[in-house]
Amino acid sequence: MPVTTVKWTINEYHRMIAAGILDDRRVELLKGEIVEMPPEGEPHAYFSSEAGEYLIRLLGDRATIRIAKPITLPNNSEPEPDIAIVQRLGREYLEHHPYPENIFWLIEYSDSSLDKDLEIKSKVYAEIDIFEYWVVNLKKRQLIVFREPEDGEYASKSTLASGTIYPLAFSDVAISVAAIVSI
Repeated sequence: MPVTTVKWTINEYHRMIAAGILDDRRVELLKGEIVEMPPEGEPHAYFSSEAGEYLIRLLGDRATIRIAKPITLPNNSEPEPDIAIVQRLGREYLEHHPYPENIFWLIEYSDSSLDKDLEIKSKVYAEIDIFEYWVVNLKKRQLIVFREPEDGEYASKSTLASGTIYPLAFSDVAISVAAIVSI
């Protein structure tokens, strides 16, 4: 007999959170599956925090920088990217987490979760047309940039270790790759 896994909806996931069922677990919802997140090591916490502060200074009031907060996606996913650069909607976020149309780009810092971030999360984000997704490989101090979502995958993938990058949403803003990968 084939094994069938249970897929959860975002509403069911929210009810579990409200009921306290997931209180002692670091999890996120990816395509209906509740996935455990590995503990955050010191390099991960340091670099994502510093990069978040750098982006806040750089973008000012043009965007909100959310650090390790959920986003809600229509493919039954509610991941918690390390950094989400989103529209400034103020109190509207009391009613809902950012939706795809509110997201400028996402950044994940990866050590033990590198495969999940490169394979699973890139597809989750491409599937719903997140235009830009960055993964920082903490072991190699590299920035992997995904762009051009097409048919559930990103058509463009590049790897940078230095230099400057201009995010698609803010093509006039020069971001130092070093400030993202190795502050």
